[in-house]
Amino acid sequence: MQKEIEITIAPEHVSNELVILQNLARALKVELSTIKHHQILKRSIDARSRKVIYRMQVRAYIDEVPTVEQTIFNYPKVSAAKTVIIVGAGPAGLFAALQCIENGFKPIVVERGKDVKQRRRDLAAINKQGVVNTESNYCYGEGGAGTYSDGKLYTRSNKRGDINKVLQLFVQHGADEDILIDARPHIGTNKLPHIITAIRETIQNAGGEVLFDAKLTDLIISGSKIKGIVVNQEQEILADAVILATGHSARDIYELLHHKNILIEAKPFALGVRIEHPQQIIDSAQYHCDMRSEFLPPAYYSMVEQVKTRGVFSFCMCPGGIIAPCATGQDEIVVNGWSPSKRNNPFANSGTVVQVTLDDVQGYDPLRMLNFQSEIEQLAFEAGGGNLVAPAQRMIDFVENRLSIDLPKNSYLPGTKSVMLDNILPDFVATSLKAALPLFGKKMKGYYTNEAILVGVESRTSSPVRIPRDKETYQHPQITGLYPCAEGAGYAGGIVSAAIDGANCANAILNN
Repeated sequence: MQKEIEITIAPEHVSNELVILQNLARALKVELSTIKHHQILKRSIDARSRKVIYRMQVRAYIDEVPTVEQTIFNYPKVSAAKTVIIVGAGPAGLFAALQCIENGFKPIVVERGKDVKQRRRDLAAINKQGVVNTESNYCYGEGGAGTYSDGKLYTRSNKRGDINKVLQLFVQHGADEDILIDARPHIGTNKLPHIITAIRETIQNAGGEVLFDAKLTDLIISGSKIKGIVVNQEQEILADAVILATGHSARDIYELLHHKNILIEAKPFALGVRIEHPQQIIDSAQYHCDMRSEFLPPAYYSMVEQVKTRGVFSFCMCPGGIIAPCATGQDEIVVNGWSPSKRNNPFANSGTVVQVTLDDVQGYDPLRMLNFQSEIEQLAFEAGGGNLVAPAQRMIDFVENRLSIDLPKNSYLPGTKSVMLDNILPDFVATSLKAALPLFGKKMKGYYTNEAILVGVESRTSSPVRIPRDKETYQHPQITGLYPCAEGAGYAGGIVSAAIDGANCANAILNN
């Protein structure tokens, strides 16, 4: 007999099998000896009361020994199969490739950047020298922006596809099995490169191809049908289906489509800053303690506030994290955040952003939101003074319109410069942030403090352009065989939702 039940466990006992079994037996009102096996289905922290607990959804096997089946995805050889071109080796592109193989197609993945190993050198140059390689950086390269941006796997995309399959594939390629049960699964930037490499090897071992330093420079179109692509302005690769999974920062792709009169649309996005606190402040507030227990992970938070008609919200929160320079051009500042798997750095950061609507940027140019985004990033670069030094301000100083005399120690390696962020952020963004931050402080004790630093600018929250597609076929309405995909097309946000969208595009090719 099987029964599913929720039990609560103190943090110090969360890994103690005997205590878990004792709690199960007590909750089910059965003898301990009758529970032959148990499976933890979901696990989450409940910090709503002063006593922090773990909640576990558990399946108990009473007087029954289950057949344990390990989920393994095997891929057929597709070397001689029909070809599908996938542009971009981020989560969407890689999972599209895996699904293509499962469907009997040969994927050719073209990636403008380098493989994860080679990419590390370019990231070191960004952090230490302030030098951006415009083809290999935090956004471009194998694994996309997600590889070196934390590996958070939390998503609300339950209706879009099989979340569990995505998580199981990560586990099959080296991720910890905890991601299958944790309410907020997280891999960690230190572990992701090995997992991404393993996924690439799966694609190659099945007969697929992954090409690096291969930048899409043109589309080959005959009439209204895709026939292939051109990479690096000279090499033609032919196929009747092209999945465009280029990510939200590939501005040249939007410009290419616009130049070729292929329909694209301006899209709302969000803009703001990355806010960093000492992790201890967040721990104390969320766990109601002076010092976090060794049995609890660094605390997480999520903030949202409506300021008049605008939403202000935290985004991509990184406990024990680091603020990273994510520019893709030489004269811009873009910041993001990431955490290692242990989340053991002394700071906590999150993007804190304000909705930017189409009404905020006048005109009809489909690239106007992108140009607006770019202008803010360039202003941030000028304010920082070069070498990727980022403009920054203490939190209360920002709200009270005061230049910070000094800045707190922080995790942004290229360095920060004290400025008035009002001179960079649009008025409606600055005004909305100033109204929301004290309100966030009322929701979470200690949040509103001058120990927190605001680092500008957090601007790549999502694509400022949408590449339209048919809801049923996933194809562009003008070009048969062109499949706009995931974040770069404006249809997904985050690793898991992008991976699902990539798989959905691959399935659409099979069905069309």
